[in-house]
Amino acid sequence: MGVRERERKGLYRYLTFGLLTLLFSTSLAVGVFGGQFEDAVAAYDRGDYATAIRLIKPLAEEGNAETRFILGLMYDNGRGVAQDHAMAVKWYRKAAEQGIAKAQFNLGVSYEDGQGVPQNYMLAYMWFDLASSALEGEGRERAIKNRNTVASKLTLEQIADAQLLAREWKPKEEVR
Repeated sequence: MGVRERERKGLYRYLTFGLLTLLFSTSLAVGVFGGQFEDAVAAYDRGDYATAIRLIKPLAEEGNAETRFILGLMYDNGRGVAQDHAMAVKWYRKAAEQGIAKAQFNLGVSYEDGQGVPQNYMLAYMWFDLASSALEGEGRERAIKNRNTVASKLTLEQIADAQLLAREWKPKEEVR
């Protein structure tokens, strides 16, 4: 197993832990979605991904940022659905555009690896830069490390352009 593959597996462990933390913390804070969200969390925790996705997908389609991120993870890892990196990117982007920092990090990984999107180091840099500003602790350290790795593949002009993209980026309000 190569270094890159080990790092990616470590990242998935981090993101899975982050997902569980997000699920539990959000389930305590989300009164609007009530039982449906709590039922989805319970289904996910017991490994019933088909039920979890059936319950999460409508919430994501209604615009809930956290469930959009979770849906992206489920597509990325093939949990309850066929693994589909393009669909993962679609849901990560929707969550990232609403300011979910872990979704921003995952978009950076997608652009760096060219999974679900064409490989684009400038966009990877931008998403890692945004994530590094929003995450804390180990997540922030990983985002900075990944941003610096991507920077080594860019010219100084491309880095400046990616930094400008990150500075100008603003979360979108959900329009229905």
